[in-house]
Amino acid sequence: MEQKDIDHLFRHHSGKMVSVLTRIFGLKHLDIIQDAVQDTFIKASISWRKEIPKHPEAWLTKAAKNRVVDIFRSLNTQRTHHSSIKRGTDAIAINELFLDSEIEDAQLRMIFTACHPKLDPRDRISFALKTVSGFSIKEISTALLTKEETIKKRLSRARKTIQNADIQFHIPRGKALHVRLESVMEVLYLIFNEGFHSNNKEQLIREDLCREAMRLCQLLLKREQTRTPETYALFALMCFHSARLKAKIGMNNEILDLKQQDRSLWHFPLIELGNTMMYKAVDTDAFSCYHYEAAIAAEHLRAKSFEDTDWNKILQWYEALNQLQPMSIYLLTIAVICVQIKQYNRAESYFQQINPDELEQRKYLFYAAKSDFYSERGNLELALKYLEIALESVNNTSEKDYLKKKYSLLLSKD
Repeated sequence: MEQKDIDHLFRHHSGKMVSVLTRIFGLKHLDIIQDAVQDTFIKASISWRKEIPKHPEAWLTKAAKNRVVDIFRSLNTQRTHHSSIKRGTDAIAINELFLDSEIEDAQLRMIFTACHPKLDPRDRISFALKTVSGFSIKEISTALLTKEETIKKRLSRARKTIQNADIQFHIPRGKALHVRLESVMEVLYLIFNEGFHSNNKEQLIREDLCREAMRLCQLLLKREQTRTPETYALFALMCFHSARLKAKIGMNNEILDLKQQDRSLWHFPLIELGNTMMYKAVDTDAFSCYHYEAAIAAEHLRAKSFEDTDWNKILQWYEALNQLQPMSIYLLTIAVICVQIKQYNRAESYFQQINPDELEQRKYLFYAAKSDFYSERGNLELALKYLEIALESVNNTSEKDYLKKKYSLLLSKD
């Protein structure tokens, strides 16, 4: 087992252990639980230098459980917690809580805790990545392009809110479940999107974030009360996008857009899985934003070549999506499609509706699209001007290199 595999195991197992131990000991001891799990992994990293155990997950589970019990014994709270364990789990033996089905239940409880409406929306994704997915503060700050101190403050604020509001470690029911499920799906969508098109300077794709979002979405689909047309559509969208990950980056770590991608590299088992999920997702009278985004992704995958793309169909889906949930990024994509099908006046009207600052870290996309617009219309001066602004705004190195190549091509035409 290589170090990267051990790191992945630690992260993946950390989320499991924090969730199940929180179910046993309660949210009020979350800090102690996280410290205990971290101590376990430090101990493992030292112990495994000589020899990795035959069943590393079982080793970590046992070590984490024993470490927490030791800590509570040292705090003279063992008797109190044993009684609360008995009440809190309806007399289920502690060991049974470490069965796969019970660990999944604990993780779902943690996801719904992380997405409680009383938590600040900015804190939810950080808290979910830390407690459910086992990401370190450094990894979260890298993923979200936020300072480590800011992430620490968000995590601390989330824990205080949980304590002060007496938030319970359970999956809500009825109307409360529907509202919370929307928040859960939004957080999973954001995690996946950051992985699929990262804002990180050096890394355009974060496959670990994509995989984690898909894993958590699958947990939702395993439970009847969280298995809805919307969750099926969200998972289908993740499958469709993930199918193209290997084709997005070239041999020299350069970005390849849809026109340049080798479609034989697309992962067709994932496309088939996405199609299966979509068949289940459309068993509803009302479509969500995930339905429309999945339909758009499927339309791209359906085309045998870039030239075969049904842009009018994609335009129809994007307009429906923007009508359902108006966003600047959707307006920008609609404008880009209008340029693609040479409806320039229509494209210009959409560009005029967009405030690039609303796109935040992705506002360079607006200027790059405007450059393409003027390039298509033969105005190279304005095309170069807008591409220069895009280059000043872009953060990721691969995307900057991609825009530089476009700039060089434009100069060669001038």
